[in-house]
Parts: sequence; structure tokens; C-alpha cells
Amino acid sequence: MKKILLIASVDFHFTSFHIPYIEYFQKRGAEVHIAARSGERTKELESMGVIFHSIDFSRSPYSPKLFRAFAELKNLMEKERFDLVHVHTPVASFLGRFVAKMTKTEPVLYTAHGFHFYKGAPILNWLIYYPMEKMAARWTHGLITINHEDYERGKSFHLKRKDGLFYVHGVGLSLENYSVPQNFDKEAQKEAMGFKESDQLLVCVGEFTKNKNQRQIIHAMQEVLKIDPSIHLLLVGRGEEEEHLKSWVEKLNISKNIHFLGYRRDIPGILWAGDAFILTSKREGLPRAVMEAMAAGLPIIATDIRGNKDLITHGEEGYLVPIGDIEKTKEAILKIMKDSEQVKEMRHKVKEKIKTYSIENTLLEMDKIYRIFINM
Repeated sequence: MKKILLIASVDFHFTSFHIPYIEYFQKRGAEVHIAARSGERTKELESMGVIFHSIDFSRSPYSPKLFRAFAELKNLMEKERFDLVHVHTPVASFLGRFVAKMTKTEPVLYTAHGFHFYKGAPILNWLIYYPMEKMAARWTHGLITINHEDYERGKSFHLKRKDGLFYVHGVGLSLENYSVPQNFDKEAQKEAMGFKESDQLLVCVGEFTKNKNQRQIIHAMQEVLKIDPSIHLLLVGRGEEEEHLKSWVEKLNISKNIHFLGYRRDIPGILWAGDAFILTSKREGLPRAVMEAMAAGLPIIATDIRGNKDLITHGEEGYLVPIGDIEKTKEAILKIMKDSEQVKEMRHKVKEKIKTYSIENTLLEMDKIYRIFINM
């Protein structure tokens, strides 16, 4: 029986993105191990038959916890002798690849969900993470990227295999979970959420952080509402910036049109009730929230950055706006809410483009990669 080791910093990384890939290996008779920090999702993984190894990875490359994590991971690899190691998340992947090199465990694959160094990144990111990745690339048999900027960057790395650089269309999305049901009553859903038929709903899903940059949307909405007060912004999520944003909205006196919905499990229903989606992040790898909105048929407004640009072509599936440009963001919101013929075409184009990012397609792409490195 083949033994597969998957590594990431935390357990919910796997329940969020990798359940289909765990099942992929299990269907082929492999024994799947996971090394990550244990949390609320550990039991869910163990219930799938996964062998879970609790290792307290830190997200900081300077944390003293990494010495203990190193020792535990070394003991694990020496004991189990894995047939394939697949690592994720920056610090855990660096440590995982280093230990694999030390213990002569191979092959090793690394999925970069978005390098921390990118066009426009803080110089500190380049000073810390770029040298780490350049070094770890020499211990990596296969580097898997999910956006074109990272793929191009990966060409400068010296991998253990010359043909070890790959591009795949993300980690895969179950399109049927987000596609609007034929019998869905949008007006009834809006009414159930407390809105009128004439209200237009702009949806944003994401953790409230400085990186997700909801301030840009709120600032733009302040200007939008002077022109069209029927537009409402639905902010879905939690996070450290939430209370600051709520206070700011109150000060701007626009709280009637800005709605904080908190953490929600009914994201598809919220998207189906919406008219457009917006995400103004400063950094993304390949934003799942945008992909979910595309599967729901919503035209997109997003910042002109890595990841967003892979999903959205300006004027085709939506509009790309510069980070911090309030005027362009306002203009994009007003354009996309007019329901013009162009916007109707955008609704069609997002549903067509997202098909390439379906879980069925990405599993096929990953199957081709796995078959290069392991026979099952």
C-alpha cells in the first residue's frame, strides 16, 4: 500500500480545499497521512480514514515552535517512509521539503497557493519568502502553481526535475453547489433577506482584514449612493477589521445600505440573490470567493492583481480596478448595476469561464501530475 503525506500549517486548509484529493488517493488504495496543526476540523479528517499527525506549525518563519515541528516531522518521515509528500502553505512547505531532503523522502510536490512575493508586494516579503522559495525549490520535484504570475516566476527556480513546473486551474470548485437552481425565486429570496424588489445587491465575501481591503468598497459606496441609493452592499465574513469598518460606516451615515452579515453557511443563496460581486484585495493567489460568484453567474468587480486577472478579463467577465482607486471602483459599480446588454453578456461569460476551474477538470490536471511521480 502506498503512503501519501500531505502537509499544511492547519487542519482546516485540507477540509477547505483538499477533500477531493484525499478521496482521489484513497480510491486508488493509498494510505493518506496529514501533518498539520490540530483544530476543529481534525475529527472530520479522521472520520474519512485519514491518519492525522498533530504538528504545531507556525505561520511565522521566526517562531521557536518550528524547532519542535522540525523534530516531530523528522521522526514521522523516518518512521513511515512515505511514497509521496505533497506540501502546502509557505512555512510548513519549506519545513516539509527540508525534512524530506534530510530523510531522503521523495518525490516531493509543492502547491503554491500564491507566493508571498509578487508584483507590488512589500519589500520585506521579497527579503524573507523569495530566498526561502529559491532554496526550497532545489528540494522540490514538482512545483504546482495556480496563477500565471507565479508560473512565470517559477521558471527561474532550479527544481529537482527540469520538467517539474506545472500550472493548474486552482484547487477545483464544485460548480453545482453554486449554480442557480432552475426553480430559484430571486425576488422571494431578496424579500426574505429584508430587501425590496427594486434594491440592487452588491455582494462581497471575505475575511475582514487589511489585505481584503473592504475599505475601498465602502469608500466607493459612499460616492455611489449619492447617485443611486437603491444599491446595497452585503459584506459577508468576520475578522479583525470588522468593528473598525462598522464604526466607519456609521460615521459616514451609510449604514442603511451597508450590511454586515457575519459568518454565513448559506453563501450560495446570498450569491443567487445578488446582482454583482466585488473583491478589492491587495493580494490573492486565486480567490475562491470570486470563483464561487462566477459559478453563480455574477459579473465581477475586482482589483487588478495576480489571481483576479487570471479569472477576469476587464470588460469581459467584469471590471478590474486599481488598488485604492475610489473613482474607478465607483464607476465600475454603477456600470455593472445598470443591467445593460454588456452586463447580461458578462453573466454568460463568467459561467463559461469558470467551467475550466471545476473540481472535475482540476482533478484531471492533478491526476496527470501525480502519475508522473507515483504509480498507483
